[in-house]
Amino acid sequence: MKKTVMQKYAALIAQKGVNVQKNQEVVIQASVEQPEFVKMVVDECYKAGASRVSVDWSYQPITKSTYKYCKQKVLNKLEDWQVEKLRHRTKTLPARIYIISDDPDGLKGIDQKKIAEVQKAQYPIIKPLRDEAENKYQWCIAAVPGKAWAKKVFPKLRACTAMEKLWETILYASRADGDNPIEEWNRHNKVLRDRCAYINSLNAVELRYHASNGTDLRVGLILDADFLGGSDYTLNGVEYNPNIPSEEIFTSPMRGKAEGVVVATKPLSYRGEIIENFSITFKDGKAVEVKAEKNEELLKKMISMDENASYLGECALIPFNSPIQNTNITFFETLFDENASCHLALGAGFTNCIRDYDKKTLEECRELGINDSMIHVDFMIGTPDLSIDAIGADGREYPIFRNGNWAF
Repeated sequence: MKKTVMQKYAALIAQKGVNVQKNQEVVIQASVEQPEFVKMVVDECYKAGASRVSVDWSYQPITKSTYKYCKQKVLNKLEDWQVEKLRHRTKTLPARIYIISDDPDGLKGIDQKKIAEVQKAQYPIIKPLRDEAENKYQWCIAAVPGKAWAKKVFPKLRACTAMEKLWETILYASRADGDNPIEEWNRHNKVLRDRCAYINSLNAVELRYHASNGTDLRVGLILDADFLGGSDYTLNGVEYNPNIPSEEIFTSPMRGKAEGVVVATKPLSYRGEIIENFSITFKDGKAVEVKAEKNEELLKKMISMDENASYLGECALIPFNSPIQNTNITFFETLFDENASCHLALGAGFTNCIRDYDKKTLEECRELGINDSMIHVDFMIGTPDLSIDAIGADGREYPIFRNGNWAF
């Protein structure tokens, strides 16, 4: 990939993704596979005014070795320096950039129970710090190709050709392959905001999903919550784009109000393994039954991570006729696959969906119906014949989707 194109992409992430503020710290999490691109992002963050840019590197084979050989009690413990590092970032609120490039199957074979126990042990320490920083800092998830990921997406191509093809596809999907990606994102954000404005004007209390594959689901909505999309804002009013790419408008539904069956339409990459061909049945808002042709036990573990992991945290709307879907590529990476199709998420909801959330505590937002969990896992449900209706407070039905696409 040409360096000039990569540099524009790096600038997009720094300027439009996290929108680095003058003298703000930046933390980047990235794999060791793409050091040249990560350096470009570091440079662009400094050019945007960052005071310090730190990179937390990762390497999947080492992660796998750690879980294979390290004792459970050692993994469970967060050392004092690790907690202090988290506290420091909660206090200084650096912008956070997550650059994805890992192998979707890179952790295959790891003891999933061991991973779950580590997360459960560390969560009570991490959660208060995470809650304290919520909605106060900018963050952005973006992607670059990794060799194993590229071969997973394009198995018939040679490694170097697959890498180049994945670069092209990522940049296309991220609206970063043109002359001025930042201006393209300004236009795109306006389109998403206009969609949100219409749906929010309906004062909907429920969404109803139907598709010929067996999806038949009703999801209750929070009257005090809005649909959001595109750019977001911190509590201090700094605009940023949390996902590059993003085609969705979304809200957090009412905890405890979901009835029916939903059928997933794309594989789900979870903890370095793939869950395929699955469905979930909801009753009184809770996932009470799951079925999967591949990795059903992992899916069951996922929804039992804590008492709220089996409740919905997000409803996201994306037309079937969208740039990512039109590539006809399964990325095996949620950042892209979720933006190719309507999706739901199990686990934590978004408190910033609540109107005037900045005037409420986290507890008050959750009392209104926002789910709280240690997980947030998106899974895709869009089909070419998906229909979605919004039910207004007046009982009227408003068509939102017909034949997989917007009905307004």
